[in-house]
Amino acid sequence: MAQEKEYRTMSYEDGGGGGGFTFEDVNVKHGFLRKVYGTLTLQLIITVGIIIAIYIPVSEHPYTNYFYQNPWVFWTAFGVTFVMIIAMGCVPDLRRKSPINIICLLLFTAAEGVLLGITCSTYDAQTVLIAAGACAGIVLLLTLFAFQTKIDFTMMHGVAFVLLMVLLFFGLFAIIFRSDVLDVVYCALGVGLFSLYIVIDTQLMIGGKHQYEISEEEYIFAALNLYLDIIQLFLFLLRIVGAASD
Repeated sequence: MAQEKEYRTMSYEDGGGGGGFTFEDVNVKHGFLRKVYGTLTLQLIITVGIIIAIYIPVSEHPYTNYFYQNPWVFWTAFGVTFVMIIAMGCVPDLRRKSPINIICLLLFTAAEGVLLGITCSTYDAQTVLIAAGACAGIVLLLTLFAFQTKIDFTMMHGVAFVLLMVLLFFGLFAIIFRSDVLDVVYCALGVGLFSLYIVIDTQLMIGGKHQYEISEEEYIFAALNLYLDIIQLFLFLLRIVGAASD
């Protein structure tokens, strides 16, 4: 059961982009970064835990497991993630005011973990581990690059969104004209695009000399952006590794 979702509904200027907050205070900046990466780490831990909890029983009994007998679980989780990402993107208070922002984030993360757990269970353990390892390595390198490079990628978020729409239509084309080659090309393009998004979202979080940045109160927004980028990167890598293993 493949998961074909592209999440990019939030506006980067919403709460940032040279507003009232700039990272002039180094302590404030470091505090913001700790909040973002702390939140992101919590999301990833929860996601991995749910994946493991689902993967082991499902992979051992793929045709008798509860999730396969009740597909509504997958689609309910899908609906929750879709509604939550739209709601948090359109209603600023849902991602800015505590504790509602934490509740919304945890609800979204739990639902996403269910989707990923069911999706990963269709692949063998070695494939999942290779994709996860590759994803972790790429994210680490891209994060270091985003912090060190003098190139301002924040100005490219409009271009990246257009590329996302192109990727979406290419994916529909690949579904209609089913081909292993098209599928690999689609996934490779997806890896490239979401690698770009990781760099953009990291620089938006860093602020400083970059043209656009996210305000301090938007740490949930920043963590959610990076989380979505990482998840999409992992899913595309999983499909590539899975295709190579067949």
